[in-house]
Amino acid sequence: MKLIKTQDAVGHILCHDITQIIKGVTKDALFRKGHIVTEEDIPLLLSVGKEHLYVWENDESMMHENDAAMVLLDMCKNDYMSYGEIKEGKIELKSEIHGLFKVDRKALFTVNSFGQMMIATRHSNTVVNPGDKLAGMRIIPLVIEKEKMKKVSSLISSPILEIKPFVLKKAAVITTGSEVYKGRIQDTFTPVIQSKLAEFGCEMVYHAICDDDDKMVTEKINEALTQGVDIVLCTGGMSVDPDDRTPLAIKNTGANIISYGSPVLPGAMFLLAYKGEVPIVGLPGCVMYAKRTVFDLILCRLLAKDTVTYEELCDLGEGGLCLGCDICTYPNCGFGK
Repeated sequence: MKLIKTQDAVGHILCHDITQIIKGVTKDALFRKGHIVTEEDIPLLLSVGKEHLYVWENDESMMHENDAAMVLLDMCKNDYMSYGEIKEGKIELKSEIHGLFKVDRKALFTVNSFGQMMIATRHSNTVVNPGDKLAGMRIIPLVIEKEKMKKVSSLISSPILEIKPFVLKKAAVITTGSEVYKGRIQDTFTPVIQSKLAEFGCEMVYHAICDDDDKMVTEKINEALTQGVDIVLCTGGMSVDPDDRTPLAIKNTGANIISYGSPVLPGAMFLLAYKGEVPIVGLPGCVMYAKRTVFDLILCRLLAKDTVTYEELCDLGEGGLCLGCDICTYPNCGFGK
């Protein structure tokens, strides 16, 4: 491309969009890339502050911003994603489904640290719905070396972005507590869990109410597993009181305990274990009364069959103080007002 005065641009081909911004009215392209400038266009171009223009001048070693945006898109796009038209050198990806959005942070860093290009995404491990924006990408200059785009592409072996559908559909809920088991109070915990499961199309297909007896709880967890449930959720008995036996009961199933405790408030007494591929979760009482807790951060991942590690649970400590959805310190947790 070459730089020329706007008054001298008649007959030349624009090599980038010309944007017009009128506060409260519009922010869109006044002229698109490829437009051939006419005499009538000159006053309009000057009115948007374009004293000079870049016009097309063929150079086989360079790539236009629109073509480069498509290269970045190819590095990101995965199943269940769609994209729109390129505007002002930028292209966006949107979700086609309700699912768990994940970002390969190392690959994203590789691209964004390469220079002259950028990809901006939602936070990883958040819930997305059909039509939600996932990412936007563009190069910074109007043209870029083809060799540079080829090199960065060679460093990305698989798509940077992923959406995992929610695939676990059958849940067991084991309610623990002598006060519920002996009919002294109503079980208000289970309906909360059912409501949260329903957000992801998961249904409670097994339910048992247990006394504060670890052997009984273990028996009911194993019984639920023999019925082919996808996930087991144990409510109550998760603290450090003498009658809190749920962690022991989960351990005695032979499950692999990933963590008992999480650096998130509310939710410090959260437990995550796996027996084979089936998650077994111990839920502290805060899940019953707090609008959002560590359980909400983890449940979406479990129902998408996205394995959660001990290191990932520990990493939740940054931003792990939940002050409610009016003042949320967890970055873009997806559970706003």
